[in-house]
Amino acid sequence: MTESAPQTASFAVKSSWLPMISLFMAQVLMSFNVAALPISLGGMVSEFGVPPTVASTTIVMYGLAVAALVMTGAKLGQRVGWVLIFRVVIALFAASSVLMLIAPSIGWAIAGQAVAGAAAAIIVPSIVALIAENYRGAQQATAIGAIGSARAISGVTAFLIGGTLGTLVGWRPMFFIVLGIAVLVFAFSFTLRGDRGDPGIRIDLVASLLIGAAIVLLTLGFNNLNGWGAIEATDAAPFDILGLSPAPLFIVAGVVLGQGFFLWTRRRIAEGRVPLIDLSILRSSKERAAVYAMFIVVALEACVNFTIPLYIQIVQGRTPFDTSIAMMPFNLTVFITATLVVRFYKRYPPRVIGVFGFLLTTGALVWLSFVVNNNWETLPTILGLVVFGIGQGALVTLVFNVLVTSAPSSLAGDVGSLRGTTQNLASAVGTAVAGALLVSLLGLSVGRAVVEHPELPPALVAQVDLDSVNFVSNDDLRVVLERTDATPAQVDAAVAVNEESRLSTLRLGLLVLAGISALAILPASRLPRYKPEEIPDPSPVAASD
Repeated sequence: MTESAPQTASFAVKSSWLPMISLFMAQVLMSFNVAALPISLGGMVSEFGVPPTVASTTIVMYGLAVAALVMTGAKLGQRVGWVLIFRVVIALFAASSVLMLIAPSIGWAIAGQAVAGAAAAIIVPSIVALIAENYRGAQQATAIGAIGSARAISGVTAFLIGGTLGTLVGWRPMFFIVLGIAVLVFAFSFTLRGDRGDPGIRIDLVASLLIGAAIVLLTLGFNNLNGWGAIEATDAAPFDILGLSPAPLFIVAGVVLGQGFFLWTRRRIAEGRVPLIDLSILRSSKERAAVYAMFIVVALEACVNFTIPLYIQIVQGRTPFDTSIAMMPFNLTVFITATLVVRFYKRYPPRVIGVFGFLLTTGALVWLSFVVNNNWETLPTILGLVVFGIGQGALVTLVFNVLVTSAPSSLAGDVGSLRGTTQNLASAVGTAVAGALLVSLLGLSVGRAVVEHPELPPALVAQVDLDSVNFVSNDDLRVVLERTDATPAQVDAAVAVNEESRLSTLRLGLLVLAGISALAILPASRLPRYKPEEIPDPSPVAASD
């Protein structure tokens, strides 16, 4: 786990690239499913009649399931055998898409994404482990790069295809595509080579329960800060403790259980027993910095992927296709950058690329907070999304590369599980925090705007529940106000307040995200500082067995 000399072993015989098709498509499967969810928000809100923050629980549930189970999934793969378990969970992922297709309510859709997340919890480490078993040397490096580009291109295609289908047909056909990809992955999985597993491996159930419970509590706490209350419990909270909301208590309990997991794991390692995850992959400050940077950059991506579709579909009432067009500059830039950034690894150390990447994301978010308006297709807005995409694409590939170059072959599954836990917990927390932050800011903005508009009398305001303010379109607001005694002039004034409040909320939210991005420069400054001739082989394992 040091900044040591490169791994230079070479292999005369190259392996067939046919097995890589299955692994590449498996990454596409997961990424396409995740990218399809924000595009589907508008359709689910309309069909199921739920607020957007409830519909976004499908996104949170997927990330929650992956993050909570991926470490256990990695050990299960080592025990059963990577190829066999890979086929089983691909079939399970296919079943989740069927649940999405037939879902009669939002609860079924949430359950479908819980199943998909449970399957992905094993797919994530299995991709890294199967690359390690099927490829070596330069081929291994190419395979890792392909996985990064698969994730990026899935976002591009999902937003484009999903936007078109969502506009012309509906949100459900997206999951026919997910089902079809799963079938292809299963068919090509028979080209994979892997061992039969080790039945002697024992899964640390105590550690599994500790980390699983910690992640569940953290995600539920962050996801319900708005609904249950950030401090004082609201009526929507399932319970309260001396009037306090359970949301922050869940977060504290999650942090405590997470610390308990690390203490238990260190004790198990000291006793010479097999841990759920080998903490040696986090031994140096360089690897820990990579994990912190990965968490922040993925959380920022989740915030953007939630915020923009929310604003375009729910606030502006535009179509999913409009959303896909608006997101295209960002997603396409992420794909191109994630593919090309490896060319800079021999010229610049990871530390330089990491710091520069976060400078780009910070600057882009600050820029967007000033130039964004009710039209996402303006040149200044597109420019901001492109710059953010450049930083995002470079960072996601870079931090994963730092982790995989540091691990020996025996820890490939552990690296995969760490990556899955970090990315999916960050995605779930990022989405949850974005929702809570924006709704909270909107409530404050609306409350202030009402006071500043005397044409909206208290008698009228009393007929609208300001304690449950959420993002609504102007048309939906007019429908609500029609059930009051508001005059046409007052309705127009309320709509104007709604527009002003939403836009100011969005701008302030982007500034908050810029502040988080700026803070990430600190861990990025702790990334490795390899000299150009000392860059390790960017493969997930050592080149020799």
